[in-house]
Amino acid sequence: MNLDGRDGHDAAKTRIRVACLQMQPVFGDKAANLARMLELIETAARAGANLVVLPELANSGYVFASRDEAVSLAEPIPDGPTTNAWIEAAARLGLTLVAGITEIDNETLFNSAAVVGPQGFIGVYRKMHLWDQENLYFERGNLGFPVFETPVGRIGVLICYDGWFPEAYRLLALQGADLVCIPTNWVPIPGQEQAREAMANILCKAAAHSNSIFVAAADRVGTERGQPFLGQSLIVGCSGLTLAGPASAHDEEIIMADLDLGEARRQRRLNTFNEVLRDRRSDVYAEMLGASAKPYAY
Repeated sequence: MNLDGRDGHDAAKTRIRVACLQMQPVFGDKAANLARMLELIETAARAGANLVVLPELANSGYVFASRDEAVSLAEPIPDGPTTNAWIEAAARLGLTLVAGITEIDNETLFNSAAVVGPQGFIGVYRKMHLWDQENLYFERGNLGFPVFETPVGRIGVLICYDGWFPEAYRLLALQGADLVCIPTNWVPIPGQEQAREAMANILCKAAAHSNSIFVAAADRVGTERGQPFLGQSLIVGCSGLTLAGPASAHDEEIIMADLDLGEARRQRRLNTFNEVLRDRRSDVYAEMLGASAKPYAY
C-alpha cells in the first residue's frame, strides 16, 4: 500500500477509520477483560472501524503487588490465549488491532503491545521507558521502535510514558510511520488542576504537529488498588488538532475518527521553504547528542 499520496494512486487507499476503546479492566480477571475487549471490538467493527487501539496492559490490569503476581498474569506473544483471541477477532472482522498486554518471554516480563491483522500476527512492541514501579516487574524494551507494515498503512506504537520522549515519535516518523498508536494507562500529574487539559493530551498534540503524524491514544478509566486513571483517550490529526475526544475522564467510551494517512506526508510541507522533517539540523544535533555528550550534573 502506497501512503505517500503523491504518485497518482487512489487516495482512498490511505483512508481508514480508527477507533480507540477506552475501557476499565478488572485487575487479574483476564477472562472478563478479554470478553469486554471483544465486545468493544465488535461494536467498533460494526461502526466501520478497520483499526482498533486498546489500552496498556488491557488483559491483566496494571497495579501489581509483586513480580510473582505479574508473572502469573503474563502470556507469551503470539502464542498466548489473549493474542490468539485477538488474532481470531481481527480475521473474522477484517481489522487491524493494537492492544496492550503483559508479555512473558522465557522468564522475562515486558509491558508490550501486540499488533495483529486480518491475516494474523504482525508484530510486538515492548515499552522502552518504564514508569515508576513498572521498573520492579518489567524489563525495558529491547526491540527498538519498529514501524509495522499493516493492511491500514505504516504504523508505529508507543506505550504511555514513551510519549514523554520526543525522540520516540521522531524515530518513528523518520522511519516512515504515518500513524502512532498508543495503548496507555495515564495517571494524574502532581500539581495539575483537574479542570485543565491532561498533560498527556498536550504531548500527543505537540508530537503530532512537530512530526506531521497522526496519533491514536487509548487510555483506561477507573481506580485500581488506589491508583486512579485519567481516561481522556483521543485521536489527533497530523496538524496537531484533535479529531476525536478527549473521551470521558471516568466512563468507558469508544471514540472514532476517519483519517487520510496520506495527509501525514503531504502536510509536512508547511510552505514553499519549510518541511518539518527535512529541515532538521542533524549536522549540529550530532555534536549535541553524540555519545561523547555528558548529562548536565544538577
